[in-house]
Amino acid sequence: MLMIRLARIGARKQPYYRVVVIEKDRARNGRSVEVVGTYNPRTNPATVEFKRDRVDFWVSKGAQLSETVSRLLAKPASAPVTDTAA
Repeated sequence: MLMIRLARIGARKQPYYRVVVIEKDRARNGRSVEVVGTYNPRTNPATVEFKRDRVDFWVSKGAQLSETVSRLLAKPASAPVTDTAA
């Protein structure tokens, strides 16, 4: 099963994430099928960029969204995105 989830690529204590399409059983930073966006929680407000057409394509093929990615997609583009997970 394919998942659309976050893969961390930032340095220690400097998180930066890619939104990736990946097999559910693979490691967090394992080989992904496609990169469909980025998420930078360190900017104020947090920066979220998605390739909406590619996300819609993969969802139509049966990919599941992780909780975090679904929350990020649900936010309006103009509103600041805050990460409440600790």
